[in-house]
Amino acid sequence: MTASAVVFAYHDVGVRCLSVLLEAGIDVKLVVTHRDDPNETVFFSSVERLARKHGVDVAYDDTPGLPARVSRLAPDFIFSFYYRRMLPPELLAAARRGAYNMHGSLLPKFRGRAPINWAVLKGAAETGATLHEMVAKPDAGRIVDQQAVPIGDNDTAAEVFARATGAAEQVLRRSLPRLVDGTAQPREQDLAAGSYYGGRRPEDGRIDWTRPAREIHDLVRAVAPPYPGAFTTWEGRPARILRTWWGDLPPGLPAATAPGGVTELGTRLFVACGDGRWLEVIEAEHFAGREPRVGESKP
Repeated sequence: MTASAVVFAYHDVGVRCLSVLLEAGIDVKLVVTHRDDPNETVFFSSVERLARKHGVDVAYDDTPGLPARVSRLAPDFIFSFYYRRMLPPELLAAARRGAYNMHGSLLPKFRGRAPINWAVLKGAAETGATLHEMVAKPDAGRIVDQQAVPIGDNDTAAEVFARATGAAEQVLRRSLPRLVDGTAQPREQDLAAGSYYGGRRPEDGRIDWTRPAREIHDLVRAVAPPYPGAFTTWEGRPARILRTWWGDLPPGLPAATAPGGVTELGTRLFVACGDGRWLEVIEAEHFAGREPRVGESKP
């Protein structure tokens, strides 16, 4: 394919989608990425490493004069793949044939930050990946293509993210030839039919046991490792609840007690929630150190 691009990318989605461009023969003139945060668990692949391996110039989001540099390069396309900053209109204007972002949801649902975590938190049955035009308003441009992935009742955000990453790669592989040859036909979004969510903070993972069991379960799996995790007070000490299980409850459980009350059934452990239902906890740890004696593992 004959086309040039400047790519803003990070994380596994960035690596997979940048790989698609390079394999397709796109002339990637510059890759802009983020410096890894020493306070963040880096569990994902490196865009910078991939770019340098292929001899592509690399800049960081804080590189001085970046907009002017991109403008001088005058790429056909600008792509954003899991890049953590919005690109301003003056930078988008440097792309002669369009600027496109890969978003981790089925737009217009879950526009904004941390879309996969929000989808799990809200109990959605599916999410996906959407390639769309970048405009001044976040995640509001016309849709080029999208692909859904399922969310199971016990899937964590990390597990869903892995599926969505694969979907992002497939969407780009499908769409890239049409973008390059000019036959893509983007469609407008109906923003009124969607939703928008902001960023999440580690402190948003606090468990309120007075809430319904399903809501608590969705919170736990939305922030389960490698994310910061849901936290509570456990046996009188701060603790993280790493995994809960949603399914039919076994016979023999007593009537649920006050929210936060604990009961054991054999090797299995359950916590009472605000709707009178027990929620099974299968993995937890105290902040002071891992203590894996909580419940039994599930398949």
